[in-house]
Amino acid sequence: MFSMFFGLGLEHIIDLNGYDHILFLVAISIIYLLKDYKKVLILVTAFTIGHSLTLVLAVLDIINVSSSLIEFLIPVTIFISAFVHFFYKDKEISRRMSLFAYFSALFFGLIHGLGFSNYLKVMLGAEQDIVLPLFAFNLGLEVGQIIIVLAILVISTIFINYIKTPRRDYVLISSGAIAGISLIMMLERFSF
Repeated sequence: MFSMFFGLGLEHIIDLNGYDHILFLVAISIIYLLKDYKKVLILVTAFTIGHSLTLVLAVLDIINVSSSLIEFLIPVTIFISAFVHFFYKDKEISRRMSLFAYFSALFFGLIHGLGFSNYLKVMLGAEQDIVLPLFAFNLGLEVGQIIIVLAILVISTIFINYIKTPRRDYVLISSGAIAGISLIMMLERFSF
């Protein structure tokens, strides 16, 4: 059972059909390089803590939020995460910017967890013990997120350190593309 739910979590996050989650990971990590991997791992873990909390609460039917509202809010989180990079000026990420990133990843994780909850409720079905499946699913999500983020860090490092793309230009162009895609997603999902 553990490996099945771990696999479901991993598959769910790296599935290109669920590109909104991948886009969010790109949005929160695009300003970092491979040398910043520890900061990014903390960032991804903050996101995982947030979505794990609401995932548990939703699966236990303690909270219930309209899925159409959540599907709209997910691209909002992506847009905000990309938009803040337009204020990025320094070569290094300031402490204040890092704190904002950690807090927003945790908070936005709460929203994304609600997006995962319907999928997981269906997968759990009539399971009596949900602790192990929830843990395995979240661990699978975390591993998938780390794989995606490490790929982003490698790509960013190649562009900035080896192709010599100015870091600010790289961040602004990438963030602009992410913001544009998320804006389209918001418009498509505005239906409540």
